[in-house]
Amino acid sequence: MQLVYKISTRRAWIAAERTGAYTGSEVDRADGFIHLSGRDQVEETARRHFAGQDDLVLISFDAERLGDTLRWEASRGGALFPHVYGPLPVALAIDVVPLSRGPDGAHVFPWDVG
Repeated sequence: MQLVYKISTRRAWIAAERTGAYTGSEVDRADGFIHLSGRDQVEETARRHFAGQDDLVLISFDAERLGDTLRWEASRGGALFPHVYGPLPVALAIDVVPLSRGPDGAHVFPWDVG
């Protein structure tokens, strides 16, 4: 199973749980797709786009279960990133975990906790 990840505010994810679908952040909606990250990309995504932010959650999805709504597309730097076209059904979320920050201010990912 290949996991892909979405970082979201807790508030936005709770709203999605109420409606059954996550429709994306303001940036996602402006770009026309929901930005996701692969396992090897999500920490850099947090550093670049969520630095200093609290009250975030890390949501994991099985890439295969997203079907043809998921496309791997090149970023400005050429790396392939997963993008979802359309709403993300909350029922497809495998896990939702708080994304806290460590003493250095960087976000702490579940795989960093031992």
